[in-house]
Amino acid sequence: MTTDRHVLALETSTEACSIALQSGGQVFHRHALAPRQHAELALPWVEAVCAEAGISRKQITHLAVGAGPGAFTGVRLGVALVQGLAFAHALPVAAFSTLRIVATTAQAQEGQRIAVAMDARMQEVYWGEFEWRSGVPVALSEARVCPPEDVHVMTPGWLGFGTGFSAYAERFTQLDQAKLSIVDPNALPDGRALLQLANVADREYAWHAAEAIEPIYLRNNVAQTIAEREAAKRDAS
Repeated sequence: MTTDRHVLALETSTEACSIALQSGGQVFHRHALAPRQHAELALPWVEAVCAEAGISRKQITHLAVGAGPGAFTGVRLGVALVQGLAFAHALPVAAFSTLRIVATTAQAQEGQRIAVAMDARMQEVYWGEFEWRSGVPVALSEARVCPPEDVHVMTPGWLGFGTGFSAYAERFTQLDQAKLSIVDPNALPDGRALLQLANVADREYAWHAAEAIEPIYLRNNVAQTIAEREAAKRDAS
């Protein structure tokens, strides 16, 4: 990526709120576990990293966002914030799967295969399979949401990352430890990893107009599911 670009990355789809700015060959970032505080933190952190880089928000040239899957509110927030910034200044946006962002934190060797399991709540995981190629993970299959018992790796040498491995550790018994080594069962997406993906957005033709960016939910009945959960809470009280 050329040094005259100022690329802002926002990831708010999990309990981690993560903002990173690449400017002048340096990376400035904020990252914290902040459940239900993303809306309060995100824009002030954008201003903070811009101030550290010595630029104004109007000087941002490109935007990257973690588009999910993840928490419904967090996914919508991240996409909405990036679209708002993009519309205001006619900026290109690159959206990447949260699972791919987590896989990027592996910083693996060429050809290494990475399995990402993120806690999807409701006794399920978001599952993605990747292979490290030319500095970034590339998806080997479609991401899906499923019970932990439904995932498998068929060949040895996989690395496991993501909160699903810790949330449902006792339910991954079908995974052969000789084939998959769980490296970080608490891995969460990070804005700096998102910037790493933004660095290959040119070669992947991943820059788009803001209106083309859509959240990735994987569950088709997100709104209904949330309503059902709220109803269950009321019934239990």
